[in-house]
Amino acid sequence: MDLASILGLVICFVLVVFGIVFDKTAGINFGATLNFLDVSSALITFGGSFSCILMSNTLSSYVQGLKSFALIFKSSTIDVPEIIRKIIELSNVARKEGLLSLEEAAGDIDDPFLQKGILLVVDGTDPELVRAIMETELVSVEGRHKDKIGFWEDLGAMGPAWGMIGTLIGLINMLQAMDDPSAIGPAMAVALITTLYGSLLANWICAPVASKLKSKNADEMMVKEIEIEGLLSIQAGENPRVIEEKLKSFLAPKDRGSNEEEGGGEANG
Repeated sequence: MDLASILGLVICFVLVVFGIVFDKTAGINFGATLNFLDVSSALITFGGSFSCILMSNTLSSYVQGLKSFALIFKSSTIDVPEIIRKIIELSNVARKEGLLSLEEAAGDIDDPFLQKGILLVVDGTDPELVRAIMETELVSVEGRHKDKIGFWEDLGAMGPAWGMIGTLIGLINMLQAMDDPSAIGPAMAVALITTLYGSLLANWICAPVASKLKSKNADEMMVKEIEIEGLLSIQAGENPRVIEEKLKSFLAPKDRGSNEEEGGGEANG
């Protein structure tokens, strides 16, 4: 579980509720929360936003977009130093026993992308073709990720827009009932609460989800680029130490010492 996502979601909710119920003169008043619950406002803002997103997607992509919300709670299993160490191990095996020996090593690898690349190398595929095939798959994966990111970005844009529509509806109703003072308050409440709901949808849910998915996508793309560079370097017969230094350039300086401590890039001859 990604603790940061859970904490961020919960803490934001708690702080908003606290801001609603706290009164510096009267203290905590939980009854104030009822002032911020309005069925009409919810139907206009959330119903309008989600319905428009449904209209702009296929049913399948809409469902997939909604399901992607769960991805922000999954802890990242990407360990870049470990991946680099594995590639260095493969480079040492290839240097000592030849490229064909990598076929057996590929069976022990859980990463389908890296496994596919190794088999292409073992089959003697031209390096340029290997790069082209791997980068095509990389682009395809990134495209699917961007579809899900775009879903939340679009929904985030719809929230304030439909909040404004709800505000206009409330103002129109208020102006129509100017001769009835008792109707002005409820109509104005709808006008303001829809704006609040739209802002919460955009800034509490959609923007953070889109940002988290972008971060996860960037991490996965970096790993795949490392694997492509590593495999092509192995295929070119480069020294494991050279491969290690090349791949460590993807890491932050503080993370670059871990592979050496574990014995990466052992062979020079």
